[in-house]
Amino acid sequence: MKARRPEPPPERPFDHLPSGLVVDRYVIERPLADGGFSAVYLARRLEDMTQVAIKEYLPRRLAYRDWNGAVVPNDEDCCSAFLRGRKLFVAEAQMLATLKHPNIVEVNSFFHANATVYMVMSYDYGKLLSWHLKHRPRQLNTAFLRQLALALLSALECIHGHGFVHLDLKPENILIRPDGSPLLLDFGAARPFPAAADWRRPGKVRTPGFSPPEQYGNRWPLGPWSDFYGLGATLRYCLERRPLPEASRRLEQDPLAPLAATAARQRPRPFLEAIDRCLALEPGKRPQTAAELRTLLTSEG
Repeated sequence: MKARRPEPPPERPFDHLPSGLVVDRYVIERPLADGGFSAVYLARRLEDMTQVAIKEYLPRRLAYRDWNGAVVPNDEDCCSAFLRGRKLFVAEAQMLATLKHPNIVEVNSFFHANATVYMVMSYDYGKLLSWHLKHRPRQLNTAFLRQLALALLSALECIHGHGFVHLDLKPENILIRPDGSPLLLDFGAARPFPAAADWRRPGKVRTPGFSPPEQYGNRWPLGPWSDFYGLGATLRYCLERRPLPEASRRLEQDPLAPLAATAARQRPRPFLEAIDRCLALEPGKRPQTAAELRTLLTSEG
């Protein structure tokens, strides 16, 4: 009789903060969103009952919530990565607090509790661009996409002016408000530029199809052109509604045909050419500044 293979240990449950719980000066209402490293809750500020969004540092692969609500590392091996991530989360909050722009999520404050960190943000109503692509694709016409691109470009210009790059533009990180204006979310991958010599490259913070080649190695430096690649990939995804090939694959053998050669009958050629420029593999062939890209996006040919 063969011995049975032992069952793997069950995964620890990862509870959200319960509704009604008071954390610092806020009362939790309900979860809004989940990610690999964080959870976002709808909450109210106790002093005036204003609704806010609160983002909790919650790295599921590194930590668990114990019996009294604290977020603690799984073991000693996870401890250093957990602490480093918590430090970067605080840096993200501090950086976002300096960015005041109508198309950038507004961070009001951050605080420590439950052995982790919380980021307090203004709460905006709306649906993600990824939701619109699935449920209302016909509304994403050229006029809408051009205005979307220009608004996001204005947000990127603000970010770059403060010496940072976003590095994670994609439909899941863009909220479309009821008036149609976009809000750029999730700055967890943001990095300063030019990066210090000892600054570590983003490791797992890459999205296939949206991240540029320079996020896959040290061949090229990061800069505004890196975000323009993500913006171009987002616009092309909105037009074609199919995933783009990963940048690392494109470097080996590029299967991506220029939009200006394949879709010029359906959309204005200058708009398509601007997207093609953003998706150039070599950073030097992309627009280098927001002003340069704005000129391309608004060109009438």
